[in-house]
Order: sequence, then structure tokens, then C-alpha cells
Amino acid sequence: MFDPVKVVSDFIRFPSVSTDPAFAEGMLGARDYIANLLKSMGLEVDILDTPLHPLVRARRTGPEDWPHVLIYGHYDVQPADPLELWSSPAFEPEIRNGRLYGRGSADNKGPMMVHIAAAARLLESDPNAPIRFTFLIEGEEEIGSPSFPGILERYKDELKADFVLLSDTLSPSTEQIAITTGLRGLTALEVEVTGPRSDLHSGINGGAVYNPIQALSEILASMHDANNRVTVPGFYDDVIPAGDWERSEIARIGSAEDYAKQLDIEAFHTIDGISPFEATRLMPTLEFNGITGGYQGKGDKTIVPSRASAKITCRLVANQQEEDILNKVVRTLEERCPKGIRMRIHRGKGGPPYQVVPPDRENTPAEQNPHLARAFRAADKAIATHFPNAPLYLREGGSIPIIGQINNILEMDSLMIGMFTPADNLHAPDESFDLKMFERGIAASEQMLRELITAR
Repeated sequence: MFDPVKVVSDFIRFPSVSTDPAFAEGMLGARDYIANLLKSMGLEVDILDTPLHPLVRARRTGPEDWPHVLIYGHYDVQPADPLELWSSPAFEPEIRNGRLYGRGSADNKGPMMVHIAAAARLLESDPNAPIRFTFLIEGEEEIGSPSFPGILERYKDELKADFVLLSDTLSPSTEQIAITTGLRGLTALEVEVTGPRSDLHSGINGGAVYNPIQALSEILASMHDANNRVTVPGFYDDVIPAGDWERSEIARIGSAEDYAKQLDIEAFHTIDGISPFEATRLMPTLEFNGITGGYQGKGDKTIVPSRASAKITCRLVANQQEEDILNKVVRTLEERCPKGIRMRIHRGKGGPPYQVVPPDRENTPAEQNPHLARAFRAADKAIATHFPNAPLYLREGGSIPIIGQINNILEMDSLMIGMFTPADNLHAPDESFDLKMFERGIAASEQMLRELITAR
């Protein structure tokens, strides 16, 4: 059995930055490293080509009545910039105070290795274990997984399993693990408004011409009411109310006061009756991500600018469709564009929301896959055994589009066990992964897989 800490450390040494072609050698090295590791476990490994960075697939086959687990992860990482803010080189792993530092340690090389190591331990102790595995490790997650839907369509029949197991989500702390039961979807656009054909002298023309910054500000301000509800007609039509069990789980997270202190804000701005923890998990949003227009340099420049623009994204919850919401937002913006202003909208990319209901809840689907139900129960028991607390079951405010795509294309649900925490500095300098959490996670994952076998 390999040493998981050494393996992750060696894995980090490959600078697998998918967004930058200068790191092509690091991407190739990371891909081959994980492929060879899976091959050393006795798995059948192949490389699935894409226009950008290939996926690694590894399989352990067996009879149809064996449980079949698809384990997902990604070998690509975010750029390490700014390099000068790291306490040690980003791609030279270092252990300090029980944490492994390095780019990709927590996102996703460490958490992914939790389940690889668990499977390796299981197969080493029981080479004939009646369980099937498919590992699907991609190299484009950090750039939006553009090739992933095509891979799912192309290998649809071969990738079909009982459920997906992954750890690319957040837990509140190393002591309190969360099983993620939902992810918000995403849709994006950029709106540009134009007035005169060029910037104008504000003394000669000000007061006679509709200022594009003013027009855009008025349009954007109209997108929410005083209670912070989105005013786009039909925006909330498809939102399904959360179950009582979900609100009970959310109530266990912590205090709003501590959350506000963490964010360094004086007050929250939520819809009446919605806590900040519910707002970030259960409700859709329309956010302004950036706004620009006019003169941005030092000093003054007295103009009526020719144009202004804003970037907008919407986070969606289960049962909302990204194309439907995008169309509604675009139509509302166009209808609210005042006379004398021209508007152009660029539609961006998005992804579907996702939700899975654990077993034994009032809204658990009657037709839920029995292997998935057993996995949830086994995960609950294993986490309670190896961590100080039983897991929380929480939707997450962020988006992982590929989970919704797997659900839509392969009709498979996911068991998402959070293996990174806010202390890990994802996407930032000094990213790190708690090694005690790592070992506990491996033990819990192995126990869960063993219980899947015994419960079949």
C-alpha cells in the first residue's frame, strides 16, 4: 500500500495549471502520475482524449450485482500567483503544523486521494472484494470542464454506475464534516449600454444627453426591491420550498453574528424571514460582479461617457433551468432600457443546479437507487465513527456544473463529502490540507465502501 501523504506530495510537484499553456508539461506529468498510480492498484486505465486536457479513466469490473461506484476528481489546479505571497514555493510541498502546503493540496489532489487511498486499502486487504470502481479524473475542472459533457455523452453506457462519490466540496471545519446535498447552478451575462457615439464634454452636453452610467445604474437598481427580492418576472416560479429537515441542519451551522464578524460586515441584506445561511444555500440570486464606465484614471475628466457595462451572474437552485432564467433576465433588462440608450447583451456560460435528498427524509424519492441510499447511511455511520461529530447535510452555495451534467446525462446522483475547509486557502497563496482530516477521511471512506459490500 502506498503512503498517501507522500503520493499527494509528489502529485503536487507537477504544476498542473490548466488555464495556462505554459504549464503543458505539468499537466502531462500530473495526468501520467495519477494514471500510473491507478494502474498500480490493478485497475484497467485508459486516457480519454479531449480538445484540451485528457481525462484519466480507471476501471475495476465485475458482475452486475456488485455495487458500482464512480469516483470523480480533477488533476488540474489554479494558477499559484501571486507567488511572492507564499510562505514556501507553491509546487514544492511542505508539511508545517500538521498541514500539507502546496497548490492543489486541498483542491483537489488531497481530497481526491482520500477515496483513491481508501479503495487501494480495501483492494489490498481483499483482492476479491465484490465491488466495481470507475475513476474519472479530469484536467479541465478549473477552466469550467468544457470537454466533460462530450465525454459523458460519448461514454454514456460505459460510465453508468450506481452513484458518484467525490470530495470537492466544503465542510465547516476539520471537526465537522458536511455531506453536500445540493449545488447552485449558474448563468452569466454582460450588459453594455451606449448613448452618444463618443464621450462628450459634460459642460457643453451635460443635462441634455442621457448619461449611460446613470441609465445602467437605474436599470441595475431596478433588479431588486427594498427587501432584496429579485424583481425579474417569474424568477422564483420554479423554486421548491426546502424541507424542514434542511432548515434544521442549517440551524446547526453556527451563529449569524459569528458569520458577520468573519465577513467584517455590520449587517446582512437578506429577504425577510430568510437567515444568511439559508440565503446562501436555499435561494437563487442575481448578483452584479463588475461595473465599469467613463474615466477611471487619476484626477478628473469632465465627460458624459459613451458607454457603460456590467457583468451579472445568477445562482440557481434545484428545479430552475439556466436557459429559462437567462431568458427572463435578458428580457427584463431589455424592457427596462430607457429611450435614448442602446443595449447589447452578451450571454455567458452556465451550469445546472443539483440536489440530492438523502434516504429516510420526508421528501426522499420513492425510487431512490438502493446502493445510493446504502452509501448515504454508510457514510453517516463512518463519519460519525472517525470524526468527532456526525455529519451535517447541507446544500452548498457554490456551483460544480459537472455534477448537474452527470445527473442530466447519466441520470446518476452524487454523494459529496466535504474534505476541505475555509482554513485551506483554496485558490489563494498558502493553500494547505489538514493531514489529520486526510487520514480520518481515508478511514471513513474505506469503512463506507466495506459497508456497501456487506449490505448488498
